[in-house]
Amino acid sequence: MELTYASYLHVEELLALQHPRSEPEEHDELLFIIAHQAYELWFKLLLHELDKVKADFVAGRLYPAISTFKRLRTIMKVSVEQVDIVETLTPMSFGSFRDRLEKASGFQSSQFREMEFVLGYKRADMMKYQQPGTPSFERLQRRLNEPSVVDAFYAFLGHHGVAIPEQLLQRDPTLPTASDEAMEEGILRLYKTEPNLEILFELMTDFDEGFQEWRYRHIKLVERTIGSKKGTGGSLGVEFLKRSLFLPVFPDLWAIRHRL
Repeated sequence: MELTYASYLHVEELLALQHPRSEPEEHDELLFIIAHQAYELWFKLLLHELDKVKADFVAGRLYPAISTFKRLRTIMKVSVEQVDIVETLTPMSFGSFRDRLEKASGFQSSQFREMEFVLGYKRADMMKYQQPGTPSFERLQRRLNEPSVVDAFYAFLGHHGVAIPEQLLQRDPTLPTASDEAMEEGILRLYKTEPNLEILFELMTDFDEGFQEWRYRHIKLVERTIGSKKGTGGSLGVEFLKRSLFLPVFPDLWAIRHRL
């Protein structure tokens, strides 16, 4: 069979993946499903690009890392803008089919947890919300035990003459990353002496800011839609989400801003 646009992209299969559960079907449930499916596709692409930038960092490749962070930053901007679409869903329209979600919740998104783990926000206790034996559980377990983007960034800095403290080289990869004064000093020196690295650092900060912005917009979306109610997945809803608000991915880059 000749390859076509539809067959290459599996369009018919894609369009058959939306299954509203309300009966009769509530008009806004389709928007809710498509928006979250779209987010899962963006998460898949973000993970794909983050794996590439990790490899670039470990190999000391500057320009490929710059190119990838430009793409990562742009994807985050699109993800933030997509919240505008979901916000057209009013509390009453969401409430018309929310009960149909039963215990299903974005809180259970394994790809988003993967992204958090890849970016260094490691929390082993989040594994209990995933189903053991599933491919998503296995992927998340692997992400928990492998070095994060921040660890790879430190390796990249080592390629550029920054001495990596022994405690960072030997750190437990299952623990969340934290700022380090020695790395801050090394980054500051490179900021002031290597213009090409300054470009990379600023792109990383752009992405970091975008990720924090997405968290904020998501929290306000949930707050305006369900208020103080608990999430459908049994989480604490807005209060749970606020715990991670404004946590930077690259704390060392933020810690030195006042010294630039």
